Amino acid sequence: MTEQTITIVTSDTEDYGIDGQRGWGNVQQRLSKATEIPVSVLEQNMSRFLQVTGRLFEQADQQIGTRSDLRLDEVELQVEISGKGEIKLVAGGEASGKGTITLKFKRPR
Repeated sequence: MTEQTITIVTSDTEDYGIDGQRGWGNVQQRLSKATEIPVSVLEQNMSRFLQVTGRLFEQADQQIGTRSDLRLDEVELQVEISGKGEIKLVAGGEASGKGTITLKFKRPR
């Protein structure tokens, strides 16, 4: 039985300097590439990412809990999947224009 795969489309932007009479400066070209990766690779990487994320927020709960009655109630993270199936945490607004997945974790009430 063959392993299931998923298609990941990546997009990179490259700057090309062009010297011309009209002063266009840099021209950007967007390059897209489709890659097939095994679903098991994506599952393993997401599982690893979620385990580490869970530990980080458990520690935050423990540290906050010892000093006050505050609790971490909700966390929203943006992740990006690379063409190799890597799960990457997106920091700040740096992923504008790129495809991201938003993971939203809420405490049950």
